[in-house]
Amino acid sequence: MIPQTSPPSTSSSDTPHALHLETYRLTKRFGSFTALDDVSITVRPGTVHALLGENGAGKSTLVKAIVGYHRPTEGSVLVDGREHDIASPVVARDLGLGMVYQHFTVVPGMTVAENLLLARGKLPMMVDWKAARAELDAFMSTTPFRLPLDAQPGDLSAGEKQKLEILKQLFLKPRLLILDEPTSVLTPQEADEVLGALRDRAHAMECSVLMITHKFREVMAYADDVSVLRKGALAATGAVADCTPDSLAAAMVGESRSDAVTENKWVREAREPGAVKLAIDKLDVMGDRGEPAVRALSLSVRRGEIVGIAGVSGNGQRELMQALVGQRSRLGGQVNVDGEAFLARRAENRARKVRSLPEEPLGNACVGPLSVAQNMALRSFDEAPWASGGLVRWGALRERARAWIAEYGVKTQGERAAIRTLSGGNVQRAVLARELAGEAELLLVSNPVFGLDFAAVAEIHGRLIAARNRGAAVLLVSEDLDELLALADRIVVMSEGRIVHDVAAAEATRQSLGEYMGGKGH
Repeated sequence: MIPQTSPPSTSSSDTPHALHLETYRLTKRFGSFTALDDVSITVRPGTVHALLGENGAGKSTLVKAIVGYHRPTEGSVLVDGREHDIASPVVARDLGLGMVYQHFTVVPGMTVAENLLLARGKLPMMVDWKAARAELDAFMSTTPFRLPLDAQPGDLSAGEKQKLEILKQLFLKPRLLILDEPTSVLTPQEADEVLGALRDRAHAMECSVLMITHKFREVMAYADDVSVLRKGALAATGAVADCTPDSLAAAMVGESRSDAVTENKWVREAREPGAVKLAIDKLDVMGDRGEPAVRALSLSVRRGEIVGIAGVSGNGQRELMQALVGQRSRLGGQVNVDGEAFLARRAENRARKVRSLPEEPLGNACVGPLSVAQNMALRSFDEAPWASGGLVRWGALRERARAWIAEYGVKTQGERAAIRTLSGGNVQRAVLARELAGEAELLLVSNPVFGLDFAAVAEIHGRLIAARNRGAAVLLVSEDLDELLALADRIVVMSEGRIVHDVAAAEATRQSLGEYMGGKGH
């Protein structure tokens, strides 16, 4: 348990602009489900307070209750020691509470200036643009980062759009700023710039900051205090100086599971990569709106190596992987597996032992209403020894599914349960069991642990290392640099649909990778 700290006292004659926020025994139920259970936290004035927890722990429910999107079932929210009924986001804004959401809310057809003014919610029928520009220029001179006022969101990078979301809230002069995963679309340098600037504003008593994150590095580097939620309840709260990443992880998953989380059952073996398994030559792929998403991309992956693809979200990684697994057509170029043309047809996947672990596997690799056993059989139900004379041996396939469920630790009511009833981590384990069957020789993996709990992350990372150790080629797309640095033998950076950097993982640094993610090398 992290030791608890008390907020500093402030006299009524010297009230800071940064507010003092408390939640008192806050509870939120949705029908019979309790999403938030008796949670009391304190955000001290002029501090950065990090909010940690596994996917589904209640973090978003808590902050939405604070800003008026959810009415709490029980408990209260106190601002500067006074209880307030925050019935809507408008009430929250009037109290000085601002929130930057994980998904962009900018209006695409409007300029940066227009988006900033629109954040106020109330505008006159006619805007005095001379006065408005003067006000916005003055505002920009005080901000930690600047954007061109005449640019439209379509002209901005993902990182610049996130900065615009933060600027919109700063324009309203909030006394408390809530951030939901603020660095998910930023390069490491941009993340440090944004978090460092917000920490400085907090320490200058201009505002308090409550930040949802899943990155321990950000907590240790930028937060003053931290609270951990587990299964909707407060597991720990206190000063960052009194905790470590290990203690935070134990609080997130529970002491009984902490050993399983940190145990490393798979060790990376020293080995030289083998022959080229996957060769991509000048591949072109179009995006959803008909724009070039992958541009003349060339890349090879050898047996016995993990090649990681880094890059800010939206730089062609998704379209590349969809083209490789056959979910998106290719405009030009060549893809070879074992030296032969590869079109990702089912027979080719089977013959060359190509498997994939896509992002959001329930939507991309499963049939939700079908059972766990049926989903595990999708690769092989129509081949010997599982089929004969046009008949499928479902009894044998269910027996195999039970063995995989035990081996991979899939938590389910049984092999006959619909796979959509499983948690995200258990769906991922079930898909992994199917895709690694028959000793896969090429694995195409996209953000494999996004939103999963620590035990699932350790399991899946270990399975990928084990596949690499026995000679499989692994192409891994991840938006988490720490994941790539931990798993990959080689890291390439994608920017604007191209490979702009290729480096051995042992020689890579967050700084250098971030520079190329931000556009260096074009």
